[in-house]
Amino acid sequence: QVQLVESGGGLVQPGGSLRLSCAASRTIAGINVMGWYRQAPGKQRELVAQITSGTTNYADSVKGRFTISRDNAKNTVYLQMNSLKPEDTAVYYCNFGRYVFPPYDYWGQGTQVTVSS
Repeated sequence: QVQLVESGGGLVQPGGSLRLSCAASRTIAGINVMGWYRQAPGKQRELVAQITSGTTNYADSVKGRFTISRDNAKNTVYLQMNSLKPEDTAVYYCNFGRYVFPPYDYWGQGTQVTVSS
């Protein structure tokens, strides 16, 4: 069974930066998409950013502030978060997906990001 392990969350002041990392416990072949999602208290989980082999996609609320990147050799995805705002406070989850046969959909356990003064 594959596990995704996230790190890099924590408490940061508004305007600060954090870098999240998510690594797979073993090599995974054929990942089509890597992504970051977040869920704030009382809200639904939402997409923050996704990256495929050639494209990136961001939620409007984080465009220009967050950057997603991947290291295929390490089966790792990163999320650089700059100019953080209190509304970015949430549990952040990473996701590795494959939508061709054989499909899979792996999720991390979540890491807390709190933006507060």
